[in-house]
Amino acid sequence: MAFEKETVQSNVESVPILSPVKLAHVVFRSTRLQEMVQFYQKLLGAHVAFQNNMAAFLAYDDEHHRIGILAVPEGLFANQPSIVPTIDHVAFTYNNLDDLAISYEQRKAAGLKPVWCVNHGSTTSMYYDDPDGNKVEMQVDNFETMEEAFAFTNSEAFHINPIGTDFDPDEFVQRVRSGEDHRLIKKRVEIGPRKFPGVS
Repeated sequence: MAFEKETVQSNVESVPILSPVKLAHVVFRSTRLQEMVQFYQKLLGAHVAFQNNMAAFLAYDDEHHRIGILAVPEGLFANQPSIVPTIDHVAFTYNNLDDLAISYEQRKAAGLKPVWCVNHGSTTSMYYDDPDGNKVEMQVDNFETMEEAFAFTNSEAFHINPIGTDFDPDEFVQRVRSGEDHRLIKKRVEIGPRKFPGVS
């Protein structure tokens, strides 16, 4: 079957948006956490960078994780249909906080606002929903080296709270532009244990 070539006009082309520098990772939700971990270990030759009963992060190159798997307890999605085994989100990386702030303001001017802004510890991240409800993460790495990132994901603070601490995006932009040391902005505020958003 041949498909006819179509020319589609888009008004998005007139809105400048700073593009990320790379695709960072994909995160799945699953009721079979350990089976998924073993599958992606075999499929990608990956190792487990972090795992507890809530989540696992797998790495195989210079990224702190390329595959994330969030545990969905059996039967949870029967009561909360928005939480089902599926792809949870795809993440893109920016070089620095300045670029993340610029891209946030550009998207905001284009009518796109994040649904969740969180400092995971290893990254400073803003999440957006696409028209189908898929989450897209825009992030900056908080550590200079992968060794530092791996050390954080193996720390007691991360085991207590592997999710992170929320932040206000406009306040974030103000801090970035104020001349404050970016290392301080990247440092996660510890708030103790918390659940994933949407899980009651």
